[in-house]
Amino acid sequence: MRAKQGFSLIELLLVVAIILIIAAIAIPSLTRSRVAANESAAVAVLRTINVAEATFASTYNSGYSADLRRLGAPSSGSANVAAADLLDPILSANAPGSTGPNNFLKNGYVFLYTPTGGSTTFGSVFRYQVNADPQVRGNTGRRSFYTDQSSLVRANASAPATSGDNPI
Repeated sequence: MRAKQGFSLIELLLVVAIILIIAAIAIPSLTRSRVAANESAAVAVLRTINVAEATFASTYNSGYSADLRRLGAPSSGSANVAAADLLDPILSANAPGSTGPNNFLKNGYVFLYTPTGGSTTFGSVFRYQVNADPQVRGNTGRRSFYTDQSSLVRANASAPATSGDNPI
Protein backbone atom coordinates (compact mmCIF):
# COMPACT_ATOMS: atom_id res chain seq x y z
CA MET A 1 0.00 0.00 0.00
CA ARG A 2 1.35 3.44 -1.04
CA ALA A 3 1.16 6.49 1.19
CA LYS A 4 -0.53 9.52 -0.33
CA GLN A 5 1.96 12.23 -1.26
CA GLY A 6 0.38 15.63 -1.93
CA PHE A 7 -2.86 16.65 -3.61
CA SER A 8 -4.29 15.33 -6.82
CA LEU A 9 -4.86 17.60 -9.81
CA ILE A 10 -8.65 17.37 -9.33
CA GLU A 11 -8.38 18.55 -5.72
CA LEU A 12 -6.23 21.53 -6.72
CA LEU A 13 -8.61 22.49 -9.51
CA LEU A 14 -11.56 22.35 -7.12
CA VAL A 15 -9.81 24.69 -4.66
CA VAL A 16 -8.92 27.14 -7.44
CA ALA A 17 -12.51 27.06 -8.75
CA ILE A 18 -13.91 27.80 -5.29
CA ILE A 19 -11.50 30.74 -4.84
CA LEU A 20 -12.49 32.15 -8.25
CA ILE A 21 -16.19 31.92 -7.38
CA ILE A 22 -15.65 33.76 -4.11
CA ALA A 23 -13.58 36.44 -5.89
CA ALA A 24 -16.28 36.89 -8.54
CA ILE A 25 -18.81 37.54 -5.81
CA ALA A 26 -16.60 39.85 -3.71
CA ILE A 27 -14.89 42.09 -6.32
CA PRO A 28 -18.01 43.99 -7.51
CA SER A 29 -18.88 44.72 -3.88
CA LEU A 30 -15.39 46.09 -3.27
CA THR A 31 -15.64 48.31 -6.34
CA ARG A 32 -19.00 49.71 -5.21
CA SER A 33 -17.55 50.34 -1.76
CA ARG A 34 -14.55 52.20 -3.21
CA VAL A 35 -16.82 54.39 -5.38
CA ALA A 36 -19.07 55.18 -2.40
CA ALA A 37 -16.02 56.06 -0.28
CA ASN A 38 -14.68 58.37 -3.01
CA GLU A 39 -18.04 60.13 -3.28
CA SER A 40 -18.27 60.58 0.50
CA ALA A 41 -14.74 61.97 0.58
CA ALA A 42 -15.57 64.42 -2.24
CA VAL A 43 -18.60 65.75 -0.36
CA ALA A 44 -16.50 66.11 2.81
CA VAL A 45 -13.88 68.10 0.90
CA LEU A 46 -16.55 70.44 -0.47
CA ARG A 47 -17.91 71.03 3.03
CA THR A 48 -14.38 71.68 4.32
CA ILE A 49 -13.81 74.28 1.60
CA ASN A 50 -17.14 75.95 2.46
CA VAL A 51 -16.15 76.23 6.13
CA ALA A 52 -12.69 77.56 5.22
CA GLU A 53 -14.20 80.19 2.90
CA ALA A 54 -16.70 81.33 5.52
CA THR A 55 -13.92 81.54 8.11
CA PHE A 56 -11.67 83.46 5.71
CA ALA A 57 -14.41 85.96 4.82
CA SER A 58 -15.34 86.62 8.44
CA THR A 59 -11.76 86.72 9.75
CA TYR A 60 -10.30 89.07 7.16
CA ASN A 61 -13.50 90.95 6.21
CA SER A 62 -12.42 90.81 2.59
CA GLY A 63 -14.91 88.62 0.78
CA TYR A 64 -13.96 85.10 -0.28
CA SER A 65 -10.53 84.06 -1.45
CA ALA A 66 -9.47 84.76 -5.04
CA ASP A 67 -7.86 81.32 -5.19
CA LEU A 68 -7.43 78.26 -2.98
CA ARG A 69 -3.79 79.03 -2.23
CA ARG A 70 -4.84 81.94 -0.02
CA LEU A 71 -6.48 79.37 2.25
CA GLY A 72 -3.24 77.40 2.67
CA ALA A 73 -0.50 77.68 5.25
CA PRO A 74 2.13 80.43 5.07
CA SER A 75 5.67 79.41 4.19
CA SER A 76 6.80 81.02 7.44
CA GLY A 77 5.32 83.10 10.21
CA SER A 78 1.73 83.30 11.29
CA ALA A 79 -1.45 83.13 9.26
CA ASN A 80 -2.40 86.23 7.30
CA VAL A 81 -4.72 87.32 4.51
CA ALA A 82 -2.35 85.94 1.83
CA ALA A 83 -1.99 82.54 3.56
CA ALA A 84 -4.77 81.98 6.06
CA ASP A 85 -3.74 78.46 7.19
CA LEU A 86 -7.30 77.12 6.87
CA LEU A 87 -6.73 74.19 4.48
CA ASP A 88 -4.08 71.50 4.19
CA PRO A 89 -1.63 71.62 1.24
CA ILE A 90 -3.68 69.29 -0.97
CA LEU A 91 -6.97 71.15 -0.56
CA SER A 92 -5.29 74.53 -0.96
CA ALA A 93 -3.67 73.37 -4.24
CA ASN A 94 -0.21 73.88 -2.70
CA ALA A 95 0.88 70.23 -2.74
CA PRO A 96 3.57 69.02 -5.15
CA GLY A 97 2.00 68.05 -8.46
CA SER A 98 -0.87 70.51 -8.10
CA THR A 99 -2.03 71.78 -11.47
CA GLY A 100 -3.03 75.31 -10.57
CA PRO A 101 -4.10 77.72 -7.85
CA ASN A 102 -7.74 76.66 -8.12
CA ASN A 103 -7.77 72.95 -8.88
CA PHE A 104 -6.51 69.73 -7.36
CA LEU A 105 -7.02 65.98 -7.46
CA LYS A 106 -8.06 63.90 -4.45
CA ASN A 107 -9.58 60.42 -4.08
CA GLY A 108 -10.37 60.02 -7.77
CA TYR A 109 -12.10 63.40 -8.05
CA VAL A 110 -10.97 66.57 -9.80
CA PHE A 111 -11.88 69.72 -7.85
CA LEU A 112 -12.19 73.15 -9.46
CA TYR A 113 -12.65 76.36 -7.46
CA THR A 114 -14.05 79.34 -9.39
CA PRO A 115 -14.50 82.78 -7.86
CA THR A 116 -17.53 84.42 -9.48
CA GLY A 117 -19.25 87.74 -9.55
CA GLY A 118 -18.67 91.15 -11.09
CA SER A 119 -15.00 91.20 -10.10
CA THR A 120 -12.82 88.25 -9.20
CA THR A 121 -9.90 90.28 -7.89
CA PHE A 122 -8.95 89.80 -4.27
CA GLY A 123 -11.19 91.73 -1.89
CA SER A 124 -14.07 91.74 -4.36
CA VAL A 125 -14.98 88.05 -4.48
CA PHE A 126 -18.46 87.78 -3.03
CA ARG A 127 -19.43 84.48 -4.65
CA TYR A 128 -17.62 81.28 -5.53
CA GLN A 129 -18.37 77.79 -6.74
CA VAL A 130 -16.56 74.48 -6.40
CA ASN A 131 -17.08 71.52 -8.72
CA ALA A 132 -15.98 67.97 -7.96
CA ASP A 133 -16.07 65.62 -10.92
CA PRO A 134 -14.91 61.98 -11.02
CA GLN A 135 -11.76 61.35 -13.03
CA VAL A 136 -13.48 58.39 -14.67
CA ARG A 137 -17.26 58.42 -14.27
CA GLY A 138 -18.44 55.02 -13.07
CA ASN A 139 -14.97 53.97 -11.97
CA THR A 140 -13.70 56.55 -9.46
CA GLY A 141 -17.18 57.98 -8.82
CA ARG A 142 -20.66 57.98 -10.26
CA ARG A 143 -21.85 61.48 -9.37
CA SER A 144 -20.49 64.98 -9.83
CA PHE A 145 -20.87 67.51 -7.02
CA TYR A 146 -21.25 71.29 -6.81
CA THR A 147 -21.27 73.79 -3.99
CA ASP A 148 -21.13 77.55 -3.64
CA GLN A 149 -21.26 80.19 -0.91
CA SER A 150 -24.72 78.91 0.10
CA SER A 151 -22.94 75.78 1.47
CA LEU A 152 -25.48 73.49 -0.20
CA VAL A 153 -23.88 70.49 -1.90
CA ARG A 154 -25.63 69.44 -5.09
CA ALA A 155 -25.19 66.28 -7.17
CA ASN A 156 -25.69 65.12 -10.75
CA ALA A 157 -25.23 61.52 -11.85
CA SER A 158 -24.81 62.10 -15.59
CA ALA A 159 -23.07 65.46 -16.07
CA PRO A 160 -21.08 68.04 -14.11
CA ALA A 161 -23.29 69.35 -11.31
CA THR A 162 -24.55 72.94 -11.34
CA SER A 163 -26.50 75.27 -9.09
CA GLY A 164 -29.72 73.94 -10.65
CA ASP A 165 -29.23 70.35 -9.49
CA ASN A 166 -30.91 68.83 -6.45
CA PRO A 167 -29.12 69.21 -3.10
CA ILE A 168 -28.03 66.07 -1.32
